Amino acid sequence: MRLTAFLLAWAVALPASAQLFDDNEARRRIELLRQQLEAHRQTTEARLAKAEAAAQEATDRAADRGALLDLAGQIEALRGDVARMRGQLEVLANQAETAEGRQKQLYLDIDTRLRKLEQERERQAAAPEKPPASAQSAEAEPSPAEAKAYQAALDQFKLGNYTLAVAAMQGFLVTYPSSPLAANAQYWVGMAHSGQRDYKSAIAAQRKLLVQWPDSPKAPDAMLSIASAQETMGDRASARKTLEELIAKHPGSSSATSAKQRLAAFSKR
Repeated sequence: MRLTAFLLAWAVALPASAQLFDDNEARRRIELLRQQLEAHRQTTEARLAKAEAAAQEATDRAADRGALLDLAGQIEALRGDVARMRGQLEVLANQAETAEGRQKQLYLDIDTRLRKLEQERERQAAAPEKPPASAQSAEAEPSPAEAKAYQAALDQFKLGNYTLAVAAMQGFLVTYPSSPLAANAQYWVGMAHSGQRDYKSAIAAQRKLLVQWPDSPKAPDAMLSIASAQETMGDRASARKTLEELIAKHPGSSSATSAKQRLAAFSKR
């Protein structure tokens, strides 16, 4: 009985211990599998992060290369623009140099005429007064009012106030159309227009002088002024023709001497 009871107890206990053994083994294996999966997951995530970093780096490098290529294209375009600007500057510098030379020649002519006028005025002021021989000789001299108005207009020209000089000289011509200084006033109208670089108006003013006062001492100067304006405007053929006419009509004038020098300079160009 005792043996039977022991065997029965052992038989009952055996499945329970076997089941307990199987559960522990399963848990152990599950834990081992979980650890392996966790390690595999960590390894995979590490490789994925590394791959993403490499991909981002490659993308950044590609973007940098694209940006560098774009920047290189912009630099090359800017170099082309700079080269074109340099060419334009050289052309403008050449034009400015030519215009400056013409302008200097014009101002030298103006200065020469002013000096001659001042010397003549000083000579007349220093000369002893002579009683008028006739009414006609009295009319050859400007009245004090005429001389004052003319000098005021000329002073505006000397100051470089060319607009005021034109207005003052034209006002003088309206007030004193028969004055001995009328031709001179008309001449300075033209020179004031030249000072403003209005060469078409300057030529028109000097030609008006040649029509109304063809025998005036200012006629040679007017022709020389016309030639200067024509040359400055780039019409060298007309300037040459005007200089040749000046020499032919007024061969003994100082303006004719200047005209010869101009023609000689034309021949060298």
